[in-house]
Amino acid sequence: MTTAPVTDRRALRDFTDLPLRLHPRDRYVPLLREQITTWYETGATELHLAYDAAGRPAGRICLHRDAAFDAKRGVRQQLFGLTEFTDADVAGELFALAARTGHDTDRLFGPVALLPNETGGVITSGFEHRGFTDSAWNPGHYPAAYRQHGFCPAFPADTWICDSIRTVDPDTAYRFDDTRIAAEGLRIHHGSRRRLDAQLPLLRAMLNASFEQLGYYTEISAEKLAAQTDGLAHLLDERLLLFLARDSRPVAFVLALPDISYFLMRHGGRMALPQQLRLLATRRRYRREAVLIVKGTVPGEQGKGYLTLLSRELTRNLRTAGYHTLRSTYVEHDNPASAASYRRIGGRPLHGHTFYERNLR
Repeated sequence: MTTAPVTDRRALRDFTDLPLRLHPRDRYVPLLREQITTWYETGATELHLAYDAAGRPAGRICLHRDAAFDAKRGVRQQLFGLTEFTDADVAGELFALAARTGHDTDRLFGPVALLPNETGGVITSGFEHRGFTDSAWNPGHYPAAYRQHGFCPAFPADTWICDSIRTVDPDTAYRFDDTRIAAEGLRIHHGSRRRLDAQLPLLRAMLNASFEQLGYYTEISAEKLAAQTDGLAHLLDERLLLFLARDSRPVAFVLALPDISYFLMRHGGRMALPQQLRLLATRRRYRREAVLIVKGTVPGEQGKGYLTLLSRELTRNLRTAGYHTLRSTYVEHDNPASAASYRRIGGRPLHGHTFYERNLR
């Protein structure tokens, strides 16, 4: 078995195609090919392939570092991500490559692309359930391969599914004293496709403030947020992006998006202009299931029930718009309040989820 960096377009195609060959098409949701191509072209991460004795791609990995994440955790880390493999032996070759690359660091951490607050992780249960956008899916032998090669879980979590949206009563599930709305100067604002560029700085400020206390989160820059949300306006359902202001000061937010997982499965993760136009023309087909991407309350305003108010409004909007299912990206086990929000509307854990780390010194 050999490993080699991706240095040409043919190898890049092999890199993006590999998980489509390894995983069931009805469970694995590919990352956008255009995103991987951008990372390749800008050198944001090194892409590598593992080849079997016949010269066929059998695994892949990306390798990079991040000074801000190192500072957050107080340790030098070799990050890896986009990690796929046919078996534990191939995984061992990829992890050995990561260890050699990180010989001057203290720890391997991943899989992340490019950071934990972007995308990545490994699911540890629920393999029979399909993945969804902005979350992980992998076969059941992956966790054992990580353990076999000396990795330990980091930031264990669950993804969630709430598939009783049509029958739940938002006012019963999320009780909030409406007299507080006027008394505290509260006002709910909705997302706008036309004004999204103006709303993103508000979202970024609340996102960085409310997530700073999490051990895996590093501050997101305006440039990175703009890159991550490029094309969001075409996908956005304005009823599912909510901001709460108190006396005109933003204090809480929630963002859910229509789940386009089946579209990405069908097109192999391609989202070039032809696919964007096709999605735009058929977007009504993807207004039955949604993914809650992120929610939060700024420090100093937490514990006042503001996310309960936004969750009630979001659930009302989901019902009115005809959605029947809401999935959530991973919620850490030490964040019971967030998990309780899903239980209120009949939610349950969908996939066990974790990152992995291994000491090098």
